[in-house]
This record gives sequence, C-alpha cells and structure tokens, in this order.
Amino acid sequence: MSRGKRYDGEQKLNIKKVFAVLIAILVIIMFVLGIQKLFDKEGSIPQKAVALKYFPVYTNQKWGVIDSKGNVIIEPIYEEYIVIPDNSKPVFICTTDVNYSKDTYDTKVLNEKNEEIFTEYDLVEAIENYDSSNNLWYENNLLKVSKDNKYGIIDINGNKISDCKYDSITALKGVENSLLTKENGKYGIIDNIGSVIIENKYKEIKPISNKYEEGYIVKNEDGKYGVINYTKTVAVEEKYQDIKNTYCGGKYYIVKESNKWKVIDTTGKKYLENYDNIISVNSENAVVEKNDKYGVVSVADNKTLIDIKYDSLEYSLGNNYIVKNNSKYGIINTNGNTVVELKYSNIVYRNTANFYEGINKNYTSDLFDSDLNLKLSNVIVSEVNEQGGYIKVRENEEYKYYNFKFEEKKTTEILTGNTIFASKNEEGKYGFVDKNGNVVVNYIYDEVREQNDYGYASIKKDGLWGAVDSRGQIAVSPSYNLNNNILVEFIGKWHLGEDLNLYYFTDK
Repeated sequence: MSRGKRYDGEQKLNIKKVFAVLIAILVIIMFVLGIQKLFDKEGSIPQKAVALKYFPVYTNQKWGVIDSKGNVIIEPIYEEYIVIPDNSKPVFICTTDVNYSKDTYDTKVLNEKNEEIFTEYDLVEAIENYDSSNNLWYENNLLKVSKDNKYGIIDINGNKISDCKYDSITALKGVENSLLTKENGKYGIIDNIGSVIIENKYKEIKPISNKYEEGYIVKNEDGKYGVINYTKTVAVEEKYQDIKNTYCGGKYYIVKESNKWKVIDTTGKKYLENYDNIISVNSENAVVEKNDKYGVVSVADNKTLIDIKYDSLEYSLGNNYIVKNNSKYGIINTNGNTVVELKYSNIVYRNTANFYEGINKNYTSDLFDSDLNLKLSNVIVSEVNEQGGYIKVRENEEYKYYNFKFEEKKTTEILTGNTIFASKNEEGKYGFVDKNGNVVVNYIYDEVREQNDYGYASIKKDGLWGAVDSRGQIAVSPSYNLNNNILVEFIGKWHLGEDLNLYYFTDK
C-alpha cells in the first residue's frame, strides 16, 4: 500500500476554507480572552502586603482595639484609652476602676484573644517617654509592673527584667535605654535589660544629651554635679555648681564654677572663662554669649570666628551656623562669610535627611542641600520620610517626590510597596492608576491621598472623605467631614482621630 495516496472518490481539502475557519476560531478566542480580562481587571491588582499591627479605636464613647485590616480585636467597651506599648504585639493595657478624686486606678492586660495576661502583678503600665518636641512614645519592649507598692520591669512577653523593689521607675526624658529608678529616696539608672548603670545614691540625674551612650549628669548629696559615662566610669568629678546637658563630643564639658560658666576638658583644664554664658561646643568651637549677643570662638585659643553680634546662633553642619538678627535667619560659616542670606522667617537643618529648609514669610520653603546649593524654591514640605528616603513637597498645586539627592522621582519609584497611585487628569479631578499607568479608579474625586501602609487610600468628594482599598474598591463611601483633621487616613471604615497626640481611629 502506498502512503499518502487518496482514493479517487475522496473529496479534496479546500485550503482557503481551512484558513478561514482557523482565523474565525482565533478571533473568537481573542474576544473571549478580552472579555475575561475586562471582568478580571479587579483581580489583576494584587492586594497590598500589610504587616499586622494594632491600634486603639474609639466609638460610642468607648475604647477598643482594631488591627491593621480593620478587624475589631477588643470590643469597644472600655471607658479609658487603651494603651498599646508596641503596636506590632497583641498586648493591650486597659485602665479600669478610675477614682479621680483619690487618683487611683487598676489595670488589666489583654491579648488578641481577649484573655487577661500578667495577672500576677497588681498593676501593669507602659513606660512613657517624650522627645524634644514633647511627642509621646513608649519604651520599646518594656512594661512597668508593681507588686506590694514596689516597681519592677518585665519585657512585653512577660519575662522578668528587674525585681519589684523600687519606689518608682520612669523613663529618663528623651533618652532611650535609660530608666530612672528611685530607692530609699535616691536615684539611679538601669538599662533596658536591667543592668545597673548608676547606683541609687544621687539626689538628681539628668541626661547630657538624647543619646544614652553619651553619659549622665549626676547631683550628689552635697549638691555638686559630675558626669558618669554609660560605661559606669567617671567623666567629670562631682564638684561643680552645675553642668549643662549639652554633649560636646566627650572631650569638653560646660560647667558652672564660682557662678561662671566655662569649658573644661577631661583633664579638668579650664577654657573660655570670660563670657556671660557658654551655649554649646561643637568639635573645637563654642557658641558663646556676651551682653545678650551670640557668636562663635575657638575653645583652645579663644579666637573669634563669628562676631558676637547675633540675636541667636546655633550650630548646624560642618563650619556652618544658623544665625538670627532682626527676626531674620540666615547661615554664617566660621570664616565669617554669609553663605545663606538672612532673609528667612526660620531655618531648620534636618539632620536625618541632611538638608536645610529656609521658611519664607508666606510659609513656603526653600530647600538647600548640605553644601548649601539651592535645590527647590517656594515649595510646601508635606513629608520627610527618613525610612523611605524621600521628601514629599507641594509645588505649584501639585505633589512631587524627591530623594535626598533632590532627584525627582515617580510615585511608583518611591512608594514601591503600593498597588495603586494617585493621579490627576486635565480637568483637575483625581483617580488612581496601577504601577503601569492603567486607570483603576476613575477621575471623579476632588482630592485624594496616596495609599497608606495598611492598603487604604483616602478619597474626597463634595467635601466629604472616604477610602478605597488596595485594589481600588470602595472601602467606605465619602461620608466623613474631616476638616479639623491634620491627617486624613483610613483603615477600613475607621479614620484617624483629630488629636495626633492621642493616636487612635474612630468611625465618628
């Protein structure tokens, strides 16, 4: 039998018809896939990865707890604010049985299952601390506990750090890893693992700076001041009337002796004894005051570097000092040169981001890099994010992002964890696009905010605020008047409360 040979009676294939049928099938497949893609648009946007965190919530005049997905963890049934010392850990401190006239109260601690924990103690409290701007924060991973009117420390998992033996325990204000203890009327310092840094024998202890590594100023029973290092060694003998809590690099200290401020080094040698006041020492130079005016002199030889003629003067970076005269701020270097004209309402050096912000009379700002090159003019600084390494500014009615080198970046380059991004059309309306620029939320809103850490983006329409989720779907329709809120942020139906000093969410 020969292969491939057809019988004479068999009908031959029509090649043109075959191709036509194949093309028709392909068209149908493409049409079906297009429809499926259209209906699958929502699913094409991934949900944002959100770390599980916990927040106080306030509703119907009661306090509870929600998580970062908007779920209620502790029902809002408590009269007092619930303290969450570490919002990544399910440890919730509830205050109960408050008697304001007697200044007494009880506490109970709940976990995410609403179970009471740490019941072996009479009281359990977070350890409050405050930064230089008086913003509240809690000592990381630590709790203060009491038993029989004595205080000790546990970690947030309940492990004992220090026995309940102290009359009181408080944070040394503005300093991490430094707990001020009181025992028999005398003060000492322990660190966050319970090690005794300074024995309980002083009338007073204060920080020399906001870094515990730089030491502590102590006052003895005779009212004399000295300095003890974090390594428990004596840096300055306890013999001075006072010592300023100004760190001078560990080489110098500003002390008061015979009613005069002066500088001493670690050997006790004295410098700059002929000024009304010594404000600070940076490297080898000091800011000094005389006749209510300020200037800069070198410590070693008392040479004037910046004339003593300014209303205020503050060290910033390198050889540069921010000065004020006649209510105007500028920058002078130690060569006596004016490197930024004295024309600003204020100048701030943002050391964590390494740039200067000169604030104008109209509340806009000029931004300079660390070499004092002008980079941006007449912008409004909306956010400086050290962790993300970016600056968000409002410039000509538009929000823009820059890295700390002042290179403009797209939101997709800066907010890399986000799934949707704010976008504005030619008519001035806002919507959201995905990372490829495809419209996810139509341009129907008067104002929006970028997606937050918890996957929600705020939307405003007709004067009212709501939110969309990480896929651009409505989480809460615009229904909240938040004109009094400095920040507008949502987690599900809950929005951030007005009082930023009492961080909480609410649905009111």
